[in-house]
Amino acid sequence: MSIDLVVTDHVARVTINRPDRLNAIDEAHQDELLRTWEAIEADRSVRVVVLTGAGDRAFCAGDDMRAEGAKDLDYWLRPRRDGFGHLPLRDSLDVPVLARVNGYALGGGLELVVGCDLAVASEDAVLGFVEPRLGRLPLDGGIVSLARQLPAKWAMEVLLTGKRFSAADALALGLLNEVVPAAELDAAVDRWLEELLACAPLSLRAIKQIVHRTPHMTAADARMANLPGLVEVLTSSDCEEGIRAFSEKRAPRWEGR
Repeated sequence: MSIDLVVTDHVARVTINRPDRLNAIDEAHQDELLRTWEAIEADRSVRVVVLTGAGDRAFCAGDDMRAEGAKDLDYWLRPRRDGFGHLPLRDSLDVPVLARVNGYALGGGLELVVGCDLAVASEDAVLGFVEPRLGRLPLDGGIVSLARQLPAKWAMEVLLTGKRFSAADALALGLLNEVVPAAELDAAVDRWLEELLACAPLSLRAIKQIVHRTPHMTAADARMANLPGLVEVLTSSDCEEGIRAFSEKRAPRWEGR
């Protein structure tokens, strides 16, 4: 398979390694991504995930339209409960996921970006839901997720026009958190990782659970929801360590428990 997973210093780096296909994904790689997320979810040492594509041309160009069966109706109607690459609609991956957008992020590729919690892009990146111009739809998390993440008019601009957006325009729309020159992309990702790893890992898990699992609730009900991550962080040794470190004027030493 061509989905690479490397875990080092609490960071899981996931790379779609198909540069000859602009990192487009076929069904086999959909399945491989599912196994990758499941492996990360089972590894409590992981505190942050970075998702990117191999090479410098593309993050992910979406579905591999040259793959066998990619044009059949059954392919497009095949349910993916968690969305494209099993990420945009996934509610069990509780660690922060950062997209390192190093080129084209089109169709399903943009769905992956939308499915990440944060996104940093090189200034030459190009993003867009091009499906309407191909007689298709961004069904695997694009429509429903984007409409909930962006102001209505901006979301509809992205969805209804099928346009390709520059990284600068995508940043202005709210699709990205930061845009940097290509040569500075890795340094920018490292800065974001430093910020995330400075936080208590259990706190980040709890925050993500609350955000993803309570949108159907009123604010008051969401506040009172005893989600597993919330209970875990409030009864953790890290909770005590944070206060102790603040009092002692030092950086906390998180243990994730």
